[in-house]
Amino acid sequence: MNTPRDNPQTPDGGPESTTRRSFSEEQGRASDQPGTADEVEEDVRRQMRDISEVAAVEVIVTSAVHLMSAAAVKCGLAQEDNAEELKDLDEARKLITALAGFVTAAAPEIGSQHAGPLRDGLRSLQLAFREASIIPDPPGKGPGEKYTGPVN
Repeated sequence: MNTPRDNPQTPDGGPESTTRRSFSEEQGRASDQPGTADEVEEDVRRQMRDISEVAAVEVIVTSAVHLMSAAAVKCGLAQEDNAEELKDLDEARKLITALAGFVTAAAPEIGSQHAGPLRDGLRSLQLAFREASIIPDPPGKGPGEKYTGPVN
C-alpha cells in the first residue's frame, strides 16, 4: 500500500516524482541508530503479548464497530459540520458490504448477544444508505443485501 508519507512525491509530478523505499533500506536506517532494532523488536513482542490477551469475540466486535463507524461517516452521518463533504456512497457501499459479510460469517462464533447489536447497526446503515442514495437500489441489491437479504 502506498501512502504519501511512505512514498513522497515531488510537487512538479515529473517522471522522477515518486521516491520508493524498500524494506531493506528501512532496516538499514534502523540499524544505523544504536538500540533502535532492539527497541522495535521489544515493542513488537509487547504488542503481541497484548493481542494474545484479548478474547477473539472482542477483536471481532471491535473490528465490526470500526467498519460501522467508517460506513456511517461515508453515508454522511458524521457529527461534524462537514458531514456532507465526507459523504461518499461508493465507499459506503464497499464498507457496508464488507460489514455484512463479516457479521454474517462471525455471528455463529460470537453468539447472539454480540451478533444482535451488530446486525441492528448494519441494518441501520443499510437503511441510511438507501435514504442517502439519489437512485435507490432495487430490493435485495443494496449494499450487503446478498448476505442479509432485502432490507426495508
